[in-house]
Amino acid sequence: MIRPLGQGAALLAAFSLAFAPPAWSQASPAPPPARLAPGEWPQGQSDLKPDPAIRFGALPNGMRYALRRQTIPAGQAAFRLWFGAGSMMETDEQAGLAHFLEHMAFNGSKKVKEGEMVKILERLGLAFGADTNASTGFSETIYKLDLPRTDAETVDTSLMLLSEAAFDLTLDQAAMDRERGVVLAEERARDTPGYRVAKARTAFLLKGQRLPTRWPIGKVEVLKTAPVSRIADYYRTWYRPDRAVFVAAGDFDLDVMEAKIRATFGGWKAQGPGRPDPDQGPVARRGAEARLVVDPGVTQSMQVAWVSPPDLSLDTLAKRRRDLIEGLGLSVLNRRFSAIGRGGDPAFLGAQVYKGEQDDAAEVATLVVSAETGRWREALTAAEQEQRRLVQYGVRQDELDREIEEVRAGLKAAAAGANTRRPADLANEIVGSLADHTVVTSPADDLAAFEAGVQGLKAETVNAVLKTVFQGEGPLLFMSSPTPIEGGEATLLAALKASQAVAVAPPAATAQVAWPYETFGPPGAVVERREVKDLGVTFVRFGNGVRLTVKPTPFRDDEVLVRVNAGSGMLSLPRDRQSPYWASSAVIEGGLKKIGVEDMERVLASRVYGGRFGITDDAYTLTGGTRTGDLPTQLQVLAAYLTEPAWRDAAFTRIKAASRTIHDQFESTVGGVLQRDLAGLTHSGDRRWTFPSRDEMASARLADVEAAIMPDLSKGPVEVVIVGDVTVDAAIAAMAPTFGALPPRPDPTPVPAAARAVAFPKGNAAPLKLIHKGRADQAIGYIAWGTTDYWADPQRARDIAVLREVMKLRLTDELREAQGVTYSPDASSQHSLVWSGWGYIAANVEAPPDKLPGFFSDVQKIARDLSEHEVSADELARAKTPRIEGIQRAMLTNGYWLGELSGAQADPRRLDVTRQILPGTERVTAADVKRAAQAVLKPEKAFKLEVVPASLP
Repeated sequence: MIRPLGQGAALLAAFSLAFAPPAWSQASPAPPPARLAPGEWPQGQSDLKPDPAIRFGALPNGMRYALRRQTIPAGQAAFRLWFGAGSMMETDEQAGLAHFLEHMAFNGSKKVKEGEMVKILERLGLAFGADTNASTGFSETIYKLDLPRTDAETVDTSLMLLSEAAFDLTLDQAAMDRERGVVLAEERARDTPGYRVAKARTAFLLKGQRLPTRWPIGKVEVLKTAPVSRIADYYRTWYRPDRAVFVAAGDFDLDVMEAKIRATFGGWKAQGPGRPDPDQGPVARRGAEARLVVDPGVTQSMQVAWVSPPDLSLDTLAKRRRDLIEGLGLSVLNRRFSAIGRGGDPAFLGAQVYKGEQDDAAEVATLVVSAETGRWREALTAAEQEQRRLVQYGVRQDELDREIEEVRAGLKAAAAGANTRRPADLANEIVGSLADHTVVTSPADDLAAFEAGVQGLKAETVNAVLKTVFQGEGPLLFMSSPTPIEGGEATLLAALKASQAVAVAPPAATAQVAWPYETFGPPGAVVERREVKDLGVTFVRFGNGVRLTVKPTPFRDDEVLVRVNAGSGMLSLPRDRQSPYWASSAVIEGGLKKIGVEDMERVLASRVYGGRFGITDDAYTLTGGTRTGDLPTQLQVLAAYLTEPAWRDAAFTRIKAASRTIHDQFESTVGGVLQRDLAGLTHSGDRRWTFPSRDEMASARLADVEAAIMPDLSKGPVEVVIVGDVTVDAAIAAMAPTFGALPPRPDPTPVPAAARAVAFPKGNAAPLKLIHKGRADQAIGYIAWGTTDYWADPQRARDIAVLREVMKLRLTDELREAQGVTYSPDASSQHSLVWSGWGYIAANVEAPPDKLPGFFSDVQKIARDLSEHEVSADELARAKTPRIEGIQRAMLTNGYWLGELSGAQADPRRLDVTRQILPGTERVTAADVKRAAQAVLKPEKAFKLEVVPASLP
């Protein structure tokens, strides 16, 4: 199966959470809802066994807690404070204030004055946004802290801050007024075509119910005018111990942590009696209906839905088995959709079915169809008839067995890697169970339950369940389109009814195939092997010239990551010709010469492997993630793609079809325009980084993409990097009959200096102006200074990285906290390891257009101050400490080493980049930051860019 490693851990949970059983039928009423008493966990009413590694408990005040000790990685932890309260609990006058309250939790409490909470956490090494965050949903609010250390100061301070958020916020009117601009900026940023379509679709499907009227961002007028007393009323009413759960996972003593929780939260008392959850309202009785939404920034897509009352019954073994059976059947249909979409001239770009519960409001079974603009009728017809084919004729046993094998492989991988899951993943898993009152079970028990559930499972059993899935109110046809549809909703409904009137035939049987890439020739011999002991790395060279870099790690049990670097990537492409990166997915989706991608997925269903293709500055890459026992298969897949990609027209045709509206999508938002154009601009228009025009994509030929890429894949130098739960000898053994058996490959050759030259744009007096077609109050300001490449001065590059973090703090303090202009100002920097002289440090902000002059002025003022004065010891610490902690945590992941070790055999200097990143960052002083600012942040060198609305005069 091709999917990211680790996804299998959530598969059984996905079946229980996303694929609920039929909520009602003509013969039986909906099951009664689950009710938990204050302080009660759902396992108290279920036959499911909770994960024995988690300590569940409750305080006398009704607050619950769940603790999970996880000593890998050492010294880290994740804290979550969950409230069973969100925007659904708001009154009309409070619309948006549940989310506003989440912001206010960072703006003053009895022990922490306004503006200090984030700074306290930064001093402890938690970066704002990455490690310190919060979110508000329809029915829940979550506060999140990811701790880089579990020493007493960090743990006690984090608990204190979360308790302040829970029951000791000051909620000052002046502080609320200062935060309004930030919340309104978030409202602007969220208002994208996709968001508007989601709101319209939810209102259509859940007609007359409460949920569509309670989107968390709320109403602009309320955000602008509400007094703080309305937030305080919500706070007193819904932030209660009996609605709160504290979750902690990480490297700590369970008894000590439990005592701290009791001491911190035990005195919390609710203010007044609790209120029941608001009534969602009944699912409306409806027949076939259609709704059309036209927005230039969307693709043409349709959803056909059937809506039923929600199933709020207890989480039990029987319920999970019903969910599993239903989910397996829907997976077969999704597999059929995938095969159709990958065929020649498919009727749709993609289609999928799923069934899920929407925040206790309804169960919705949905058929989603993505269409090429102008072919919506054909797409709808093909998908609707395939859905009915499944219901009428069911699944075949071989199709069912294939899905069982794939889920089994993922669950086995999850069970094998259970002991090395990240604290944040563990905490998030527990938090993810709270709103639905599901029991958190162990990966081992998930696997056992799955095996029991599928033992002797026959297609007939699945088919009986599938006949009940697409029932309920409807069908409800929702369509979003970039252009109007003649006849509107009546035309849509007529097309659906016409398709439903067509009889469907049984599905055709699938021919059985074998995996044809188990051998690539006689196994290769190792001619060189050497160790880099301080980094735990082994370099290997095979007789055919293929190089192997191996780093065994203890970070994740049963996880192995692989990256193949071939040729020289962007370096090999002409600077005056558009790069083929936009169509690079055609490599994997095109399959292999001896087997198509659909057949490959079917024949390898019991294996865990990955397949992604990419283009980097100095290599074409093939990457994958696998479990330890499947490493041979993973290498076979990647070696086959290196040597025999099929370059089938169907995959490229789908990419081109999807690209026909991509410019409209980019231009519909301010961020989309920047995303499309920034790389080309910061490389002075070099076509290797520009995004292709509409005409270039329309006229593109697969043969040209193949001609650009294949010489490097077929004849270029090859380096394979393997990192994870594997020994050096096992990696060599898996490499020898795959990459080691290939025809000879050359050694890397030095690239001339002229070929490495890329220019950063020069400074400009007036900002370069780009145009977007979104909201008139959305704009982006971007300012950057060119620096140089990494090798010109490695320590200066590290100094500038700290300077960047200081700039980010200053931007947040000035533009977010003081002025309330923006939601998330940012700073970035890069120093190339490949391109001579290329690097930058930049700042950017999303703000109303009339605020952009102030942004450029403020950034220049910050730059001038950093050039003239040394930063304070506290500011330096708040910039450096989260960066250092972030690097240390990254170094405990396989993904970090996969990237850092790429290219290291050809350029051993890259090993010193890794060796020096921590000590080099630690030694950065305030004087170093000032000198870096003086060298780089010169006004005349600032390249300025703004993205403004087309409606601006």
